[in-house]
This record gives sequence, structure tokens and C-alpha cells, in this order.
Amino acid sequence: MERIFFILGALSAFIGVAAGAFGAHGLKSRISAEMLAVFEVGVRYQMYHAFALIAAAWAQAKWPSSIVIIGGWLFVIGTILFSGSLYLLSVSGVRWLGAITPLGGLTFLAGWICIAWGAWRA
Repeated sequence: MERIFFILGALSAFIGVAAGAFGAHGLKSRISAEMLAVFEVGVRYQMYHAFALIAAAWAQAKWPSSIVIIGGWLFVIGTILFSGSLYLLSVSGVRWLGAITPLGGLTFLAGWICIAWGAWRA
């Protein structure tokens, strides 16, 4: 699992950098400043949780546990829900997508608790 999380973390960071560049150069003149800020929050949290996936890979290698694996998958799901909803909201303007974002945030929080719990139980 540690290899999978490391690869997913690296790929997520790659996508985060690409999305950040796209936002700064491709979207700047196409969407409002408010929506660009929303897009940038999505990028920021994607990058944080790309590194969190790499940390989950390390934690799984050091303290193998099913709870650490769950935490890593929660980071993946959280990135899709949180950052994905913000990306779609900012480029489409469809406001109801903002209702998905807090679910991604809760998923991130659950992932962090799982990683902490896995370390504690080791």
C-alpha cells in the first residue's frame, strides 16, 4: 500500500502544480477574481493532501495498519470531493457544487484522525 499511496501522492502533486499553473495563466482572464480564489483553495488543499498521501505511505511502511490504509484512501476521496468540487464550481459557476466541498473537508479530517490513530496504536 505504501507504494500506491506514494505514487498517488506524487501524481496528485503533479496535478496540483498543473492546476495551479492553469489557474494562474489560463483562467485568470476567464473567470472572476472570486472564482479564481476558489480555484486556488482547491489547488492548495490538493497539494497539502498530496504530501499527506506521501506521509501515509511512510506511516504505513513504519507502522503497518489497516487504519493507516483507510486514512490514505480518505485523503484520496477528500481530494476528489474537496478540490474537485472547487475546481468545478470555479469554472462552471454552478453553486450547488459548493455543498460537496464540506464533505471533502470532513473526509480530510477523518483521514488525519486515522493516521494519528494508526501511529498511536503502533
